[in-house]
Amino acid sequence: MNMGEKIIMPLRTRAFVASGGAVLLGLALTGCGSTDPSDAPAEHKSFALSGKTLTIDSSNTALELVPADIQAVEVTRRVDGWVVGGSGPEARWSMRDDTLTLRVKCKALISDCSSQHQVKVPRGVKVVVEGGNGGLTASGFSTPLTLHNTNGKVDVRDSSGPLRLESRNGAVVAEKISAKSVTARTTNGSLQLGFASVPDLVDTQTRNGDTTIDLPGGSVSYAVSAEVRNGGTSVEVPRSDSSQHAVKARSTNGRISVRTAN
Repeated sequence: MNMGEKIIMPLRTRAFVASGGAVLLGLALTGCGSTDPSDAPAEHKSFALSGKTLTIDSSNTALELVPADIQAVEVTRRVDGWVVGGSGPEARWSMRDDTLTLRVKCKALISDCSSQHQVKVPRGVKVVVEGGNGGLTASGFSTPLTLHNTNGKVDVRDSSGPLRLESRNGAVVAEKISAKSVTARTTNGSLQLGFASVPDLVDTQTRNGDTTIDLPGGSVSYAVSAEVRNGGTSVEVPRSDSSQHAVKARSTNGRISVRTAN
């Protein structure tokens, strides 16, 4: 496939509109099931990247990020949905100034639309994401990740580059990470960090959610600062104010636990 060439398969869409403009809700909804984008036809497209940072602006979709030995950004999407008294799902993708925009819209009286996007990123490229209304996952990155999400979980695995993670109305989970620097924020969601190697700086803040930080043990000590307004704290790792490995955890409503990883 030539770069920029896309293969498009039709979206699985079911729209129900009665003659005369009236919507037969009862009859229409009888034939409407729940959506499952994982079983929907796949569409593929490649986008050229001119710089070393990819910015992704996504909305109303689950987003998966994967590093790969490729030259261009490769996107696979799957969309499923039905509408009553309207239109959709309408999926759009575009790249401009190294910003990849992903949109899925349903405009209807009643609708159930869902989608998935997998984005393969050339190795060595930094990634910045502004996401909304869908889960966000990333795994296997050695480059910096800045992931912001609204109304959805942020999930990072097996990554070693610096991390800046934030979710509003969703949890933040990072497991098997070896990043030296991690900044994480949640509003109305829990926060869980699991380290495979000793970090130099961990900076977390939660509102209305528990915080759990699992750190490598052994002879390593940490300069831990844990502050909470409404909730308890538990620090089970060796502590030293002079340690070069700093852990700062703050919470408004939620328990903070700093533990030795199993």
